[in-house]
Amino acid sequence: MTGNALTSVDISVAFEGLKALHRVSLSIPSGRVTGLIGPNGAGKTTLVNVLTGFQKPDTGHVSMDGLQIDAAAPHQIRHLGIARTFQSGRLFGDLPVIDNLAVTGVGMGLSRRDAEERAEAVLDWIGISALAERQAGSLPYTDERRVAIGRALMLNPQYLLLDEPAAGMSAIEADELISLIQRIADEIGCGVLLIEHNIGMVLRVCEHIYVLDSGEVIEDGVPAAIKSSEKVRHAYMGTQADAEGDIL
Repeated sequence: MTGNALTSVDISVAFEGLKALHRVSLSIPSGRVTGLIGPNGAGKTTLVNVLTGFQKPDTGHVSMDGLQIDAAAPHQIRHLGIARTFQSGRLFGDLPVIDNLAVTGVGMGLSRRDAEERAEAVLDWIGISALAERQAGSLPYTDERRVAIGRALMLNPQYLLLDEPAAGMSAIEADELISLIQRIADEIGCGVLLIEHNIGMVLRVCEHIYVLDSGEVIEDGVPAAIKSSEKVRHAYMGTQADAEGDIL
């Protein structure tokens, strides 16, 4: 694949002998939305942790635009331009929303004033300026997700990894999130990795999708190929996603 990309090559991770990832390779191109799906326990979050420095691989390596980065600490990787969200949100509940974003800017070297200005601009761009002075701990779950994405967008990262951002969202809210994710790729030029259990959402917004099962990539390709894959059907057999017809 040509152009800049965040890539993993033959990543393997084991916890006390239990295989979490085995020779996983994927590529997240700049300016495009890439999907990562798989049943519970497939290794998706472990892979995100490797890509962002929270978990060191046993073998393999991670590169950003050709620069090997898997030895870097999480804060160093963030400074390089790779941001992420977490399944749990991890907002500072006692702080207003705007301070949740500004603290990231300050941590990356901005003055308090510049960080607040950047935070205001990000909230406005996302369309959640009305939440700026709200206490983060008082937000509904879905608004927490939007604020977490806003915090990750501080200082315009080159790559953004979204870990289950649509969890708990209604169909309408998920549609709004799809629009936001597409804007992030198109307008910021950010490469996005979308990790989701909402497979219908992934099929709609992603150009290329990787499927993990038991720590291995069992399939990758364009949405139509993933939707018709017998390997993917088998991986999801008996799960909620399969029962609801998201794959079938």
